[in-house]
Amino acid sequence: MSIHSLDGRVVVVGAGAKNLGGLISRKMGEAGARVVVHYNSDATRPDAEATVRAIKDAGSDAFAFQGDLTQPTNITALFEAAKSRFGGVDIAVNTVGKVLRKPIVETSEEEYDSMFDINAKAAYFFIKEAGRTLNDDGKIITIVTSLLAAFTDGYSTYAGGKSPVEHFTRAAAKEFSPRGISVTAVGPGPMDTPFFYGQETPERVAFHKSQAMHNDLTRIEDIEPIVRFLATDGWWITGQTIFANGGYTTR
Repeated sequence: MSIHSLDGRVVVVGAGAKNLGGLISRKMGEAGARVVVHYNSDATRPDAEATVRAIKDAGSDAFAFQGDLTQPTNITALFEAAKSRFGGVDIAVNTVGKVLRKPIVETSEEEYDSMFDINAKAAYFFIKEAGRTLNDDGKIITIVTSLLAAFTDGYSTYAGGKSPVEHFTRAAAKEFSPRGISVTAVGPGPMDTPFFYGQETPERVAFHKSQAMHNDLTRIEDIEPIVRFLATDGWWITGQTIFANGGYTTR
């Protein structure tokens, strides 16, 4: 089986039921991969089930797995379920994240803990479990944010919670390299999803749009092909954070 093909590969997608994660799950399935569609809450179950049906309708196989990935035992169970059902795991994509825009002086300890649990802790143990579980020549991809290369107010716990993932990615790339496993992070610009609009005013949305090509936000359709590329032909890229944001920011 070629490492450049998705046909027959087993993919675990964290938060893989809807939005960007759902599109990644569906496109991986359409390309022949068998997909484990993770989701967190009961409210997302219908989306997860719809994504699984779409993958099966495309001629591949999939199943849904529910769990709170801020608990490492649930991450272990996720990968063990994938191994039990499909015999192994080749690709792990983590799209789990939570956005909060709030001034530092108004941020509670509970909000801080939640943001770092979801954006940093879950990412760390997802990478850890993927590194322990993946077949040789596997791929690990984490969605971060272009705010890691930006300088703005309000997003201290979001950008701060995502920033450690760069260091996790670099260390894992070195540690897993002897087994041919590439480890990367993708930082989208402000994305045209409900998560973004819930945090911003119309004026700030207009400003964010003005900073990218075509005066537009990043779309999930802009990011999914990059993830698919990193999981196939782009395997030689490792230890990197790729800023995919239409020129919104870089460093």
